[in-house]
Amino acid sequence: MPASTAPQVPPQAVQADPAILSEDVRDARDPRAETSDRPARPAKSRGADTRALTQVLFGQLKDLEPGTPEHRRVRAALIEANIPLVRYAAARFRSRNEPMEDVVQVGTIGLINAIDRFDPERGVQFPTFAMPTVVGEIKRYFRDNVRTVHVPRRLHELWVQVTGATEDLTTAHGRSPTTAEIAERLKIAEDEVLACIEAGRSYHATSLEAAQEGDGLPGLLDRLGYEDPALAGVEHRDLVRHLLVQLPEREQRILLLRYYSNLTQSQISAELGVSQMHVSRLLARSFARLRSANRIEA
Repeated sequence: MPASTAPQVPPQAVQADPAILSEDVRDARDPRAETSDRPARPAKSRGADTRALTQVLFGQLKDLEPGTPEHRRVRAALIEANIPLVRYAAARFRSRNEPMEDVVQVGTIGLINAIDRFDPERGVQFPTFAMPTVVGEIKRYFRDNVRTVHVPRRLHELWVQVTGATEDLTTAHGRSPTTAEIAERLKIAEDEVLACIEAGRSYHATSLEAAQEGDGLPGLLDRLGYEDPALAGVEHRDLVRHLLVQLPEREQRILLLRYYSNLTQSQISAELGVSQMHVSRLLARSFARLRSANRIEA
């Protein structure tokens, strides 16, 4: 999917004053920081610094008037300081085959919403508060914008549980679990598991002309069923069946013997115990009745 389909985060939302950012946050902005001579800091230390910086910034934010340049500057610093949190959440969705930058951009919208709603006085750490909002925004994006075929919300949520149960059972048994094992694990019917697996295939449509990788088989278009040559005769056969029931039983039998059993008039006369001339007359009369009853020719 093109990156342009993801919601766009305004550039000014993440343009913070470098003076307000901690050292580890500036490292996250500058990819060259990893190759600098300065030794890398432990992840725990960077995380603690980010949490401390976030707490300080929220302390400043609550005393500022919304809409002022200073408020926007501190808010932007909060967003950028917590971008690693968004990338951590987005990494959970790497298996969805979506551009990671699109997923991060969507998660950043959730981060902004969390920042606007967060109340430091409630005694909750900001990452704990923000993570459900970020993940929820990403899940909503996948549910509403990524799937080629939209599925009911309940089925989508159940599909997430089926995927998790499949991974757990695969790890426990060392093999792919059966449908019955997944259903037993989640306490649902096997039909629901099959429906979830089918729903999981609706993220991306496959081109009929795309070659199949790995199996050496031709594209899907080349493997579709051929056109049945008898398909054009379906309408005519239905019409004949409708007209035949209007004939007397003996005339129906004569037509069946002549055109379905491929008997000659002489063989039909021997079969019915009548003269060949009489068979010929009955056939002619049957054809006249059929033509008169055929509204297409009329």
